[in-house]
Amino acid sequence: MRKFIAVALIAGTAATPALAQDVNPTFTGPRIEATLGYDHVGAGSSVSNNNGRDDQKIDGLLYGGGIGYDFAAGGVVLGVEGEITGSTAKSDRQPYTTDFGFGRVSAGRDLYAGARAGILASPNTMIYVKGGYTNAKLNVLAGNTTTTTDTGFKLDGWRAGAGVERAVGGNSFAKLEYRYSNYNDARITYPSGATSGRFDIDTDRHQLVASYGIRF
Repeated sequence: MRKFIAVALIAGTAATPALAQDVNPTFTGPRIEATLGYDHVGAGSSVSNNNGRDDQKIDGLLYGGGIGYDFAAGGVVLGVEGEITGSTAKSDRQPYTTDFGFGRVSAGRDLYAGARAGILASPNTMIYVKGGYTNAKLNVLAGNTTTTTDTGFKLDGWRAGAGVERAVGGNSFAKLEYRYSNYNDARITYPSGATSGRFDIDTDRHQLVASYGIRF
């Protein structure tokens, strides 16, 4: 009996490190984070610039936050996540143009829901890829001013990205991430609350962001 107990203890001790590696507690569980970075919205590859000006894009500062939940699946970390961000990107005061496809606009809120998968590069560093659905809003600016109206465009599309996450002590972490979004479907929302029918678009979005968060 004593020999059986001893063998069981030795086997359990040997299995513990492997189990801990599989569970990967540093990068698992619920999380919340704040995000800040660079935001670029522009005409897609199917849109040509015929007016000689590079006004088919808007650039600005992205800000917002997100939540997520990660769990271990063997040697891989899988997760689901959601995010809401805003942006300072907007058209300048050049004469009105429709070459961007939306006229004079400013970036509104951006909603994202998706999943990610990561592997450990070190005990405290994870490399991951992500993808999912994104819904963005562009607010229409009035004429040559920068005053927004109650009219806007709502864009539907998909997002893909990759990043590096680093545990920085305690339950906190930091991330650096690039993501690309493509919007191919849109509708107009009017001040009355009415919406137009859906129509096809080709709009790209590039973002380079840094995030800081806490796991619970």
